[in-house]
Amino acid sequence: MGKGLEGKRVAIGASRKTEEMSKLIENQGGIPVVRSLQGTVFLAEKEVEPELIKFVEEGADWVIFTTGIGTETLVNIADKLGVKETYLKQIDKANVAIRGYKTKNFLKKINIEPAVLDEDGSTRGLIRALEDVDFTGKKVLVQLHGETAPKLIEFLEGKGASVQTILPYQHIAPEWDAVQTLFDEIIEKKVDAVCFTSAIQARSLFTFAKDKGITKEILAAFQSNTLAVAVGKVTAEALSEEGIDRIVVPELERMGAMIIELSRYFEKSRV
Repeated sequence: MGKGLEGKRVAIGASRKTEEMSKLIENQGGIPVVRSLQGTVFLAEKEVEPELIKFVEEGADWVIFTTGIGTETLVNIADKLGVKETYLKQIDKANVAIRGYKTKNFLKKINIEPAVLDEDGSTRGLIRALEDVDFTGKKVLVQLHGETAPKLIEFLEGKGASVQTILPYQHIAPEWDAVQTLFDEIIEKKVDAVCFTSAIQARSLFTFAKDKGITKEILAAFQSNTLAVAVGKVTAEALSEEGIDRIVVPELERMGAMIIELSRYFEKSRV
């Protein structure tokens, strides 16, 4: 296989491992530019304590975990607060639904068997798996990871659930100058592709576009010129929810696989 990214300018939306990604792009002949769409991620331990204590005291009919690291972090916070045993008992008494293999692997370590698993690692897959559940009048705790998962919350509330969310990790917004720069490059056709490695990066870009009233322009640019690239299903799902329908996604959810898939896409388009 040749260098499919030869002469292609590829923007990186990540804030971590940008050097490794840049090297992978260069190895495929591309020109990497780092345009971070993701600010700092921080552990919101103090912010999450009241919600965790509320759950420990009141319990819930359903608990939905969406990330492995978030699930593990809540257990660690409960341990620090001296309520780990009660916290785990409340989870054990509830029906548990999960998204993602990392979440499943961690729950296995603490001997919790989920009643419902997502179909494909995405929020859409989780919603489909929960479609037949009667949530009328049910209390549901949803663990999130830095963003609000509006489709999931809307689905649960639409089925009559009372939803409590808990976010052990939260995001500080990115530098808006970097977002502005990338936006201008997309509109002016100065980047051939944008690599997104998390859903929050997609949200950041479109939050900016909505604030400026220029969502149509950016969607048109992604449709006609700049290619959106997602590291995996959850990130692709966020891009799709924002209105992008031309997305390259690798089968193996890894950065290297994402760059190779992008390279293959451009190589095929030259044939």
